[in-house]
Amino acid sequence: MFRVLVAVVLAGLSITAADHAVAGSADTAAPLIVSTDLTSPWLLQLKPDDRLGLSYPRLHRIAMRARPAAAVPGRTIDPAFLPRTVDYTTSEPAGTIIIDTEARYLYLILGDGEAKRYGVGVARPGFEWAGVHYISRKAEWPEWVPPDEMRQRQPYLPVSMAGGPDNPLGARALYLGSTLYRIHGSNQPWTIGHRVSSGCIRMRNQDVIDLYGRVGVGTRVIVI
Repeated sequence: MFRVLVAVVLAGLSITAADHAVAGSADTAAPLIVSTDLTSPWLLQLKPDDRLGLSYPRLHRIAMRARPAAAVPGRTIDPAFLPRTVDYTTSEPAGTIIIDTEARYLYLILGDGEAKRYGVGVARPGFEWAGVHYISRKAEWPEWVPPDEMRQRQPYLPVSMAGGPDNPLGARALYLGSTLYRIHGSNQPWTIGHRVSSGCIRMRNQDVIDLYGRVGVGTRVIVI
């Protein structure tokens, strides 16, 4: 049945492309985009393309007929690190960020004994740090410029990389004071909950987008 459905879908796409070619302006098929969130059930997403008459409703029907991709061993996130609201007692005011690197959780203090908790990836052995800083800058789809120290350790790294789905800083970045450290997204969500970075705090892209919208420049960040 699955093969029949795939054949029907492909045939429909071919017919649409052929009809468009007759109209005199067809060139390429709708591009395929690899999802940056490998924990989602769809590893490939068709991008809507008006040139071929593909709309979101039609693509949704195609996706619903497709078979969900199997989870990739070692590339799934422990559900314990998914965001949730938890009880959290602290004297810090609402809006403060507290990062517990041992537990690998970031807490956004909500007040009244509660916090929004997110799973994070933290520094690998030898790169741990702690302290108090303030968010000094926010950036959407930030450019990545590896520090000289990092490029000395890993000379294959680029001098810089434009922001986008392939960028290691992910969808958002919150810069911590004048340090080289950031709270940022990741195109490797399966690393959340692990010791993997050179000091930066990693979050899933959807989680850092959520946090980004909740805090501003000047937010106090406590790393313990």
